[in-house]
Amino acid sequence: MSKKAHLSQQALQDLLLPLLEERGRVYRKNTYVLARRAEGGEVVETLTADGKETVNVAEPGDYIVKNQTEAEEEYILSPEKFRERYVLVHPPEGEYAEYRAVGKVMALEVTPDLLAYLGQDDTFYFEAPWGGEMIVRTGDFLATPPDKSEVYRIARKEFLETYGGDD
Repeated sequence: MSKKAHLSQQALQDLLLPLLEERGRVYRKNTYVLARRAEGGEVVETLTADGKETVNVAEPGDYIVKNQTEAEEEYILSPEKFRERYVLVHPPEGEYAEYRAVGKVMALEVTPDLLAYLGQDDTFYFEAPWGGEMIVRTGDFLATPPDKSEVYRIARKEFLETYGGDD
C-alpha cells in the first residue's frame, strides 16, 4: 500500500485494550453474512461506504465473508475464526452460503479524545491483524473479539448497519 502503517498491531493493542476494558461496550452483530471457502490466492479489497479499508490475500480454506450491508464489503477470516464467529443458516445457493453471527466484539467509537490518546490525526493507518494496512477515521469503531487477540476497524456506516448493543 502507498502509506506506511503508523501503529503496529501490538502497539495498538497495548494502547487500546486497557481502554476497551475500562470504557468499551459489548456489541453483537445482528445481521447475517454470506460466505464461501477460498481457493487461496484471492486478493480481497475491503471497500466500505467511505472507500478502501484494507487489502488481504486468502489462504486455501479461508473464508471470504460478504456483509449484507449497502457496501457489501468483503473480508477474509481463517477457518478457526470463522467457526468461532458464524453458524450456517442456509446452505449455498450458488457460490455463497448464509451464516448468522454468534460472536461478540468489544468496541469503542473513534472520537477526537480517543485519537488524542492514541497520538493520531483524524485519519490514520495501523497494521491489521494479518499484517496489511488498515485505515481508521473519526467516527469509526475499533473492536476486539472476546479473546482480545487482535484489534481491527469497523467503518462507521457499516458498524451502524450491522451491530447492536448487547445490553
